[in-house]
Amino acid sequence: MYVPKEIFFTKGVGVHKDRLASFELALRKAGIEKCNLVYVSSIFPPQCRQVTRSAGLKKLKPGAITFCVMARNDTNEPNRLVSSAIGLALPSDTAEYGYLSEHHAYGETEKKTGEYAEDLAATMLATTLGIEFDVNAAWSEREQTYKASGKIIKTKHTCQSAEGDKNGLWTTVIAAAVFL
Repeated sequence: MYVPKEIFFTKGVGVHKDRLASFELALRKAGIEKCNLVYVSSIFPPQCRQVTRSAGLKKLKPGAITFCVMARNDTNEPNRLVSSAIGLALPSDTAEYGYLSEHHAYGETEKKTGEYAEDLAATMLATTLGIEFDVNAAWSEREQTYKASGKIIKTKHTCQSAEGDKNGLWTTVIAAAVFL
């Protein structure tokens, strides 16, 4: 059974006349184009260590089967705002698992999409840890409740947004959490 020991976060944008080539260019900007990516669900493994993007990219090998949580969005509509984000919520006990979430949207700013993804991950973790909270409260209020519980130590997000190419070329945005 494989349990990743490290993780890094990356993101990218690609623009091209072909949709697939646009995705490939976004992968290149993110630095993960040389891998055979396998999308997995959203569990942050216990004792998994976050490394920087540059340190993580150095460990990738061309052709390797590489597990990741990925958010992807694209458009060929001129000036249409697209975004993709990965959210992370970590428990204070490193022997427990955390959550990653993916969210992609149209018409949302990078900040809004990123905070939404972060909120998703934190809410999933809070429910598994039995933290009581007001589901109707704003993210900033829930974030304080989560952290005040002492059970959630960290939340964050990685987000990429872009406006669709003004000439109607495909514009793809990706955000990914890559396991090592």
